[in-house]
Amino acid sequence: QVQLVESGGGLVQPGGSLRLSCVASGNIGSINPMGWYRRAPGKQRELVADITRAGRTNYHISVKGRFTISKDNAKNTVYLQMNSLKPEDTAVYFCNAGRVVGDTRYDVWGQGTQVTVSS
Repeated sequence: QVQLVESGGGLVQPGGSLRLSCVASGNIGSINPMGWYRRAPGKQRELVADITRAGRTNYHISVKGRFTISKDNAKNTVYLQMNSLKPEDTAVYFCNAGRVVGDTRYDVWGQGTQVTVSS
């Protein structure tokens, strides 16, 4: 089993920054990739960014150039640095760990952390 614990959400003004952290524990050897998703009120959950074991990253077009995903393998932690935040970034952000077995992907989710961008 894999457990994910997120931290770092909060209230920030437009243009501000936040850094989310996600610590993975348990059977993490097979995790690939790890990432962040978000769900805004009235909208479906969407991928924000993910990073593979090899370090390859992928971003939603709306956050490219503003958000940066990174990982610290020694700490089993994935970060999401969010800069130039906009009100439309307001959402619950979820850490995700994926594991592909054959043609099937299994997902583990964190509990979510609220990010609110408002003046």
